This record gives sequence, C-alpha cells and structure tokens, in this order.
Amino acid sequence: MAAPFFSTPFQPYVYQSPQDAVVPFQILGGEAQLVQIMLKPEEKVIAKPGSMCFMSGSIEMENVFVPENEGGMWQWLFGKTVSSITFRNAGQGDGFVGIGAPTLSRVLPIDLAMFGGEILCQPDAFLCSVSDVKVSNTIDQRARNVIPGPEGFLRQKLSGRGLAFILGGGSVVQKNLEVGEVLSVDVSCIAAVTGTVNIQIKFNGTMRRALFGNDNLVTAVLTGPRIVFIQSLPFHRFSQRIARAVTSPNMRENPKFYVQIAIFFFLAYVVIVSSLILTDV
Repeated sequence: MAAPFFSTPFQPYVYQSPQDAVVPFQILGGEAQLVQIMLKPEEKVIAKPGSMCFMSGSIEMENVFVPENEGGMWQWLFGKTVSSITFRNAGQGDGFVGIGAPTLSRVLPIDLAMFGGEILCQPDAFLCSVSDVKVSNTIDQRARNVIPGPEGFLRQKLSGRGLAFILGGGSVVQKNLEVGEVLSVDVSCIAAVTGTVNIQIKFNGTMRRALFGNDNLVTAVLTGPRIVFIQSLPFHRFSQRIARAVTSPNMRENPKFYVQIAIFFFLAYVVIVSSLILTDV
C-alpha cells in the first residue's frame, strides 16, 4: 500500500506491488522534495531525464525511449523530451536512488491500483515510477475545453497498477468528491484528478476583464466522483512572479500595453467628437 500524499518528511514507507514485490521509499525534504527508492537486485525505476540526485554504486543508469509512452510526437512538438531514464540495480545487494523535483514541489506517491488504474495530471507532473505504470499524453477533444497554451489541452495520463510519483507545486490539498458534487478550481491549480472526474472549462468575466486583468480568468468545473489534487503554487505562476521581479516591464514584454493604448486613444477620440457635436448643437 502506498503512502498518502501528505507524508511526513523522512518517514519511510513500503509499497507492495500486485506481484507482491516490496519496494521501500522515503520522501525527503520540505519545500523542494525528493524521493529515495530502495532497489533489490535487478529491480528498476523509470524517471524523467535530469531528475537524478544521487544513487548507490550498484545502480546503472540508461537513457532510453520507452515504447509505451504514447504521444511522443506531441511531447516533441511542445519541446518535451521523448526519452526516459532507467535506473537498474545491477549489484548483488540492495541499492538506492534519489530522484528530486526540478522546482519547489511536493512529491506525491500515487498507487494507481487505489485510483482505478488511471489518473490525469498536469503537464510534466510525472517524476518517476515503480512497477506497471504507463505514461502518455492525452488531448481533450472537446472544443470548449481548449484554452491557449499547452496546459489548456495537453495533460499527462498515468495508467496501470504500479506506483507513480508526481509533482505538485507549493502545498497540495486532496479533495474527495461525491457523486455529482461540483468543485470550481483555477485551471493552473489542478495537479491531478482521477479518470472518473468530469472536467469542463469555464471562462469568467467579459472581454474587458481579459484585457485589464486576466487573473483567475479560466476555471475548471470538476464534477465527482473520486479525487482531485489541488496545488497552491503552479510553476508558471511562480516563474511569472520571479520574471516580474527581476525584469523591468516594457512594451515587448507586455503585449496588452498596445491594446490599452489603442483603447485610450479610441475613448479620447469619442470624447472629442462628442464634445464637438454637442458644441455645434
């Protein structure tokens, strides 16, 4: 049985696969976490490239293209890597590997067997996996759920009966939805949902709000049953705050500036023409 996602740091847990293989692991750290996985001889872990922090001397690392990773072309088109890293214990004794989050994230252990064998995640949420886990990219075919940016329509789907580790930015909250229960969440704050949760995109406000302030402009209406994982600090929101702090805004970095200037001159034109008409009358 996998640990709950709110695991206390440095507390060891044990995962038992459907084949009765036992894999101990630890989630270490507070804000930027990593997971340490113990491997018996010939056991292996599949992880995303660049995530390895440390490993014992008996671990062999290989960069491979995983055939079961569907949607490789979509990954390549959006600048994603199409390969994975395999860590295998080639020694006679137990080994270990430490896999870290690339950002300030929480590491969430997800036992797919407990979630109906399928879960949808935000792009790049997958960190590593043990046993039977299939990673693919899925596209929402419904036009009303397509919004600008790859985050709007490209999601990772994890399927199988194994143990997967995914990432959630900031603090992570788990919501258990009953049948028909509705929850509205900012699109970027969705870390993962089970396959039984229905998702509908809702645009809030008018064009005026989109021009003068697009925060929380798009929300997702989630309808139960099952589980939703909500993150408090999505990476793109965190990176935008850093970019605003270290760079001075200019017209090229703020495309809405042109629209705002055009609206200003249009309103000024309307006021001037109206005053001339009223004066003539």
